[in-house]
Amino acid sequence: MIKLSPKFKDFLLCETKRDYLEGTTAAGKTTVGITKFMLMVAKSDKKYHLLCGLDLGTVEKNVINSECGLLAQFGVLANYYSNGKGRIGLPHIVYDTPSGEKIIYVSGYDNKNRWEKVLGAQYGCVYIDEVNIADMEFLREITHRCQYMMTTSNPDAPDKPVYKEFINRSRPLKRYIEDYPPELLAELNEEPVEGYIHWYFTFYDNAAMTPEQIQAKIDAVPKGTKMYKNKIQGLRGKATGLVFCNFSKKHHVITQEQARSYIRDDALIDDGKQTEWYEYFSAGLDTAYSTKSQDTIAMSFVGITNKGRCIVLDEKCYNNALQTAPLAPSDTVVNYIAFLERNRKEWGGMAKNVFVDSADQATLTEFGKYKRSHTECLYMFIGAHKKLKIIDRIILQLGWMAYDEEKGLDTHYQVVDSCENYIRELDTYSWREDADETPEDGNDHMVNSTQYAWIPYKDKIGGRK
Repeated sequence: MIKLSPKFKDFLLCETKRDYLEGTTAAGKTTVGITKFMLMVAKSDKKYHLLCGLDLGTVEKNVINSECGLLAQFGVLANYYSNGKGRIGLPHIVYDTPSGEKIIYVSGYDNKNRWEKVLGAQYGCVYIDEVNIADMEFLREITHRCQYMMTTSNPDAPDKPVYKEFINRSRPLKRYIEDYPPELLAELNEEPVEGYIHWYFTFYDNAAMTPEQIQAKIDAVPKGTKMYKNKIQGLRGKATGLVFCNFSKKHHVITQEQARSYIRDDALIDDGKQTEWYEYFSAGLDTAYSTKSQDTIAMSFVGITNKGRCIVLDEKCYNNALQTAPLAPSDTVVNYIAFLERNRKEWGGMAKNVFVDSADQATLTEFGKYKRSHTECLYMFIGAHKKLKIIDRIILQLGWMAYDEEKGLDTHYQVVDSCENYIRELDTYSWREDADETPEDGNDHMVNSTQYAWIPYKDKIGGRK
């Protein structure tokens, strides 16, 4: 007999089209998910249903044969045939229900040749374990072949397509919104679909967990690590291999209103009411014109204060793969100058020296042409300073991003919350697995752009003596 908290009971009784389950470790997502899935199967007028995970062995371990798994809960009514039985050659569960015998196929989504065998029919109910690592082609195929679908997921990199295409289209019940971390709630931002419900479960929702067991889980994971963020807080984000492993939205992401408080006001300074203000503005431009990749043309605008705080104030990104008419270097010149002018007016300061990807001579040539034909243009378009190695840039930035709440030490590196592309990159930019001290060639266009902007001012950033 499983123990049910009030939220678990609401979950079981809530009639939906899709249930997306996320949360912390030891939250009981799989246990209560199995219960509802089997109840939905019993209620369905369809005979055939589907249970799937990474591979057959993983499904058996996590869902079917676990301590509070499917057979432990429904073993009297359900029999599992891992090698098939009779006319059904595929692994399946035979489930006796008041409305007759139901067949639940069991499949892994790791092998296309295998999962294609179970996609020839329409299903009543589908359960997908660890949907965050599922094959996207499989998900796109199965989602329109069922009446009801439930997924469980572990916190993962928020830029994964499974979030945008599926999970972020769901919404929580209003009575549980206050249970959500603000960061997770903000990520459920795609166009909502009626009947798609999101559930955030923690170990506090798991009635089987004692306070001592919960505390032991919390104590086992060091605070401030990505593992703590994933396992204890239930927040998305790649758990290992992150370059900016100390990035925290709580400490590093600020509002535009907060950023505007550093705009220099001489009257306030004279009255002693303003002690920190922008002293320098700079801008960076990283370019990529491919029409067949997710690479972007990334523009950044940064402000550096008299106290050594570097703030990424604005961004603008273009992806040629998404453009009806792909952008050329000459288009980038016009767009970048418009970006610079908008931010000059917005932040009350001019980034006279701006830094462009020095590997892109075509774009630099176009900037030169523009300057010659527009003598009123005061901007100096300079090739980015790349003598500072990537690893050294990262070390500098990690140092500026450091903070210590207990000692009252604040970070010297922040980003305005409207810079969504840059925030996503900070959350996902990772080290290569096959090379030491080498980050991946991806999720880095805003990272590069901002670095081009601050490299010439690196001695102005951080704690000052």
